[in-house]
Amino acid sequence: DMKLTAAELRKFKKKLLNKRAEITGDVGKMEAHALQSTEQDNSVDHMADFGTDNFEQQLTLGLIENNEKLLAQIDAALERIEKGTYGLCANTGAPISKARLDAIPWAAYCIEEQRRIEEEGSLEPEDDEG
Repeated sequence: DMKLTAAELRKFKKKLLNKRAEITGDVGKMEAHALQSTEQDNSVDHMADFGTDNFEQQLTLGLIENNEKLLAQIDAALERIEKGTYGLCANTGAPISKARLDAIPWAAYCIEEQRRIEEEGSLEPEDDEG
């Protein structure tokens, strides 16, 4: 039986909450850093650094955006735990393998469906391995 036990659900919930805390902590730090670098005194001697600062800021904002997508996926997964649909593919209703959930606790699709979606290019991949 592929159905997740209550203990397994608790384990995945904990994983999701830990990842969520990690991201929200990071995002907070990154946002503060991005803001800080824009508030610095942009006098002439700073102008030379400005290019790299700007680049770093773009990079940071890109990371924040990725994290926000991930947060949305984590929140959706936590919601599925509450609803009792966690671990089932959002498109086909097929069970998602436990190995996949271990690797990506916020996975919303079974691996077959995820591949199909990625091939169609209609959805961003949810694996956080770049």
